[in-house]
Amino acid sequence: MSGDMKPLITFARTSATPRPNTWIGTLLIVVGSLCSPGLASGQNSFNPSDKLVGYWKLTDDSRDASGNGNHGLNHGVNFTNFSGHKAARFDGRAGWIEVPPSASLRLGADDFTIAAWVRLPEETAQDDAYGDILSQFDPSIRRGFNFGITHNTGVTTSQPNTRNVHFGMDNAQQDAAWRDHGRPGNAVLVFALAVHDGQLYAGTCEPGRDEAGRVFRFGGGSTWVDCGRPDVCNSVSALAVFDNQLYAGVSKYRLGGSALPESENPHSGGKVYRYAGNQSWVDCGRLPDTEAIGGLVVFRGKLYASSLYRPAGFFRYDGGAHWTSLPVPFGKRVEAMCVYNEQLFASSYDEGHVFRFDGKDWVDCGQVGPPENTQTYSFAVYEGRLYVGTWRTGRVYRYEGDNNWKDVGRLGQELEVMGMMVHNGKLYAGSLPLAETYRFDNADHWTRLAVLDATPNVQYRRAWTMAEFQGRLFCGTLPSGRVWSFEAGKNVTYDHALPDGWHHLAVVRQGNQLTLYLDGRPAATSATFAPSDYDLGSGTGLKIGFGPNDYFRGALRDVRIYRVALAQQQIQRLAQ
Repeated sequence: MSGDMKPLITFARTSATPRPNTWIGTLLIVVGSLCSPGLASGQNSFNPSDKLVGYWKLTDDSRDASGNGNHGLNHGVNFTNFSGHKAARFDGRAGWIEVPPSASLRLGADDFTIAAWVRLPEETAQDDAYGDILSQFDPSIRRGFNFGITHNTGVTTSQPNTRNVHFGMDNAQQDAAWRDHGRPGNAVLVFALAVHDGQLYAGTCEPGRDEAGRVFRFGGGSTWVDCGRPDVCNSVSALAVFDNQLYAGVSKYRLGGSALPESENPHSGGKVYRYAGNQSWVDCGRLPDTEAIGGLVVFRGKLYASSLYRPAGFFRYDGGAHWTSLPVPFGKRVEAMCVYNEQLFASSYDEGHVFRFDGKDWVDCGQVGPPENTQTYSFAVYEGRLYVGTWRTGRVYRYEGDNNWKDVGRLGQELEVMGMMVHNGKLYAGSLPLAETYRFDNADHWTRLAVLDATPNVQYRRAWTMAEFQGRLFCGTLPSGRVWSFEAGKNVTYDHALPDGWHHLAVVRQGNQLTLYLDGRPAATSATFAPSDYDLGSGTGLKIGFGPNDYFRGALRDVRIYRVALAQQQIQRLAQ
């Protein structure tokens, strides 16, 4: 486990595992032992209401109950009843609450506490990114904070983050050097990354005759723990979390597509496996006429997979070892798959189009950019909009509606845009042929950050796929087969899928560290920082249910901001 982020609680996913809400009774019994010595001795014995600068109950309206007059302007949010609680319902498409700038909301470099009751849609209704709970962030100067649910799909072949909780703050601070976390096994390509139950997993391509694609668990630093080979083919090409289990798609990857010598491993792929712990994998069946898995994604409570090579294939998992073959869009291959605004969007290697699927039929969303774009690669949802990367112009486009794609710029002189992901308020992307990484900084400008693969005497180098873990952005490469990470600002993440039902989330900035709480218990802490580096007083207004990721999808109530670090006992009281 890396020293950058310190998870304080972990959960085993078994049928006997209690939901986090059931811990509260136990916590109240032992609350005396959990209190800090300072609180017990009278330190921090202030009245928390004296430091409350914003309090939006969200039961009937968007007014501020703190007494500071920070009333919200409602943009399409409904107030209704959820499981016995009156709350604000956010549709994930356009609804949000705008709180104008005010002196009381300028947090500066002070300690603070932000808390909210959050309810996501049931996992079986997973048809959108879940978006932002609360944000106060100026992207032009990278200043402010972001608090939301990280749920990334369509990052090349994988679904790397599933219902994870993220809080980040920035003041144009950045760990300038990407950290090299080493090479998992004998990888030439880190094909897939995914976060599951507090761990980061990587799927590899290992092309030797007696080698096979494997899955590794990140052990911190440059340590990778071997979780075994699901199959005998050369690649684990896709990872996704479905029904609280980690699934892996395997492939016979044709390395000639990356201008490398072809693999000596003769075995075909095209199967999906479920991780059973240690180095054990459960066979979940073969996709018909499929040599390689092109992508995995969860949509409306079902796991979907696609075929990387011809013939085109698109499949739904129906349990056991059974896969149902579904129509493909107009005979084209389905590759990266992104869930957005109640639709499943798909890229394709057969032409520079994007397609969308409503659960029954496909619609052609049109050519992305000029005809020189013959392939679409990966997706990201940024500020509520869908973005897609392309080959062969190395440009990114924003979806403005079917047959309407807005060019938002090229990544340097690169030819292909690979993994894309939002990290702490900004959109990042990797590229080919130089394996560079970029940050999207305005309407059409991408700032070059680093080269992640400098392997000599090769034609193509790829910054292939990404995941957010322990508050850092991770990226896998080809042909060095290494994993890198960096952090923009300072972040803390809960690297488990947030379960169904109501949950109380809180983040505390105290001195030189952030602590994230789930249902009254500390869940993770950030790396330490210099408090003076993070003056958040940008004067930007507050957004409830919107931010750099997406419009929030779900329900919120009892949103609070304190200009002080609440003690754990006080947070437990809010979570009762």
